[in-house]
Amino acid sequence: MSGLEVSYEHYRGSYSQRVMYTPVALSGALCVAGVWACFDGTAARTALRAVSAITLVDSVVGFYFHVRGIARKPGGWGLPITNIVMGPPVFAPLLFGTAAYLGLIASFLRREDSTPSPDADARTISAPLSLEQDVREGRFQQHMLLATALSAILSGSEAWYSHYKNDFRYASQWIPVVLAPVFALTCVAATARQELAKTAVPVLSATATIVAGVGFFFHARGILRRPGGTKYLAYNIMYGPPIFAPLLFGAAGGLGLLASQLRRSES
Repeated sequence: MSGLEVSYEHYRGSYSQRVMYTPVALSGALCVAGVWACFDGTAARTALRAVSAITLVDSVVGFYFHVRGIARKPGGWGLPITNIVMGPPVFAPLLFGTAAYLGLIASFLRREDSTPSPDADARTISAPLSLEQDVREGRFQQHMLLATALSAILSGSEAWYSHYKNDFRYASQWIPVVLAPVFALTCVAATARQELAKTAVPVLSATATIVAGVGFFFHARGILRRPGGTKYLAYNIMYGPPIFAPLLFGAAGGLGLLASQLRRSES
């Protein structure tokens, strides 16, 4: 979904710089690597890890270019609200990077059908945990909660300036803007308090998922109501409400629901 949104956002920018093609290509590569890794443990440790790391770097580079793009608009950062709203979506590259981060973390996890070495427990007791052990032997829930918080706050920020452009014409446009920081802060707090991960996080995650579904309906309806409707569907998708943006907010809800079901190391 991030790749699709990047594709038409950069299409709006006429792919004026060659670097704008990299997230489009990497989103496809990351999707293929993720599917491949589902069936092949070696691919998870090699292809998925490499593509995720490259995509993570690319998202940081993209964030730099978006910040620079805002600075180059008339008034630059002296008119922050106007230029953030009307310029390139500043947090979009980082939102894309959350998928890469999850791919990188997933590449360190032990597969269900794998057999740990006989001396694994002895190594765990006698030596500090490596990054790989730390991720796969109990802290994955915290990583997932932080990724959920980041995804929620970034997609909520995107919702804010997208709806700001529309002058918050409908009261419902405030819902993801208000829900996002509450959801993100709860996920951060849940990294320290497990009871929040089992109570508040799933409730807010389910709410975010429902809000995303309703938002997707409204965005799709907005596209169909544009001049030409389905006759000029491709054009209206490109220049109408961002069709996949609500689903990205829903992805944060999905991550939160998954994180709430994970067992923690001290459990």
